[in-house]
Amino acid sequence: MPHSAGSAAPRLAVPPGACDAHLHIIDDRFPGAGPSPGMTLADYRRLQRRLGVTRAVLVQAKHHGTDPSCLLDALAQLGEEGRGIAVLTPEQATPALLRTLHDAGVRGLRFSLWNPADQLVTLAMLRPLVARIAPLGWHAQIHMTGAQIVEAEAILSNLPCPLVFDHMARLPVAEGPDHAGFAVVARLLARGDVWVKLSGAYLNTRSGPPYADAGRIARAFLAEAPDRMLWGSDWPHVTERTHKPDDAQLLDLLGDWAGQASAARILRDNPAQLYGFA
Repeated sequence: MPHSAGSAAPRLAVPPGACDAHLHIIDDRFPGAGPSPGMTLADYRRLQRRLGVTRAVLVQAKHHGTDPSCLLDALAQLGEEGRGIAVLTPEQATPALLRTLHDAGVRGLRFSLWNPADQLVTLAMLRPLVARIAPLGWHAQIHMTGAQIVEAEAILSNLPCPLVFDHMARLPVAEGPDHAGFAVVARLLARGDVWVKLSGAYLNTRSGPPYADAGRIARAFLAEAPDRMLWGSDWPHVTERTHKPDDAQLLDLLGDWAGQASAARILRDNPAQLYGFA
């Protein structure tokens, strides 16, 4: 499988309509991709069949900047089984473009702010963009470190749209749920319209597979709001340049953390509610 270790199917019994709620498509037919072999939608389809998931949420990759062309192309191929998260600046976010994106299946904007060196948008853009997407029923997808979340609590607590936190809120691994960022996200979860992606275990570990330290963080979030947890592979794992994780193992972790029944809801029911899958 391109950009995925292993070849076996997951042990977890995957329900019909299961969703991979976080992955990236990078296609050199579109601007900015550069040479990125094995990262197209066709490549991902091979992994999708291996995992047994049928729905997918495509998160616009930084490789493509704020140009949604690749995202729109992939969504057109996926049809009703796909949803998208775009990246736009306030200058781009015209009513006409937002309507085009919505009709294509886009349901949110991503704010990946964890690394100041490669930010495509800024925290200052969050409020003006949210004001434009809230009427569409979209959400803001937040990729920030735990420390950044603490600093931005006042802003995040007063946005008129749902929030989705990427990769278990990127808490410092040594502290995990003891970090102040966990308490901020837990307070936001209590609102009822905030979600957390139980993705990126390899981004939240020092111990490596089977990611026991990441599991401690995941279980803490599951205890707060299991009905608003999501799972995503984060394929093609662009941060992992030499050793790609085994996506079936990442999926099995969800079963280890949540149990079979809860994992089934996280894979099917929770994303259906958030992204509007029929």
